[in-house]
Amino acid sequence: MLDACAELLDEGGYDALTTTRVAERAGVAIGSVYQFFPDKRALSQALTRRNVELFVARVGRRFIAEDYAGWWDAVDAIIDEYVEMHRSVPGFRSLHFGEVFDLDLLDSVADNNTVIAGRLRALLLTEFGLADSEDLDRAILVAVEAGDAVLKLAFRHDPNGDPGIVAEAKQLVRGYLSRQLASAVSRRA
Repeated sequence: MLDACAELLDEGGYDALTTTRVAERAGVAIGSVYQFFPDKRALSQALTRRNVELFVARVGRRFIAEDYAGWWDAVDAIIDEYVEMHRSVPGFRSLHFGEVFDLDLLDSVADNNTVIAGRLRALLLTEFGLADSEDLDRAILVAVEAGDAVLKLAFRHDPNGDPGIVAEAKQLVRGYLSRQLASAVSRRA
């Protein structure tokens, strides 16, 4: 059912998504859809969770398989993974993590980008031993929000993502985090 939901989102967007269309595409009775998902919001929420888990898992695998000179290369890898999934994973491009239509798909308390920032923060802390702090939390959240906005721009008119704008997103996030992390280190000293 989630695969059908992803296909329909890619074809017509959230406004055109219905539980009836999902049931038809998945080849199941509408009652089967309602057994697990009371409405299209619940379907979208489940698909977004699946995409987030896939994104975090893919980034985690990259962290294991690849050696990075520093956190800045890891940030590039995170952005590269986002771009690749945007191009290749059904439903990923239709349900951006921070979409306006439903900012709380992933968690009823925190907005989607806050959830994503928390997951990426954990990966960066584990991999690079950065000092955990409220300043780091805020810096990663701002970087995720800014990166999300610029990457949306990259895909707005180019289904593969405008390479120049993707490069600008990397530069923006790396530059911002570099200043924030340097500032955090100098405050501790």
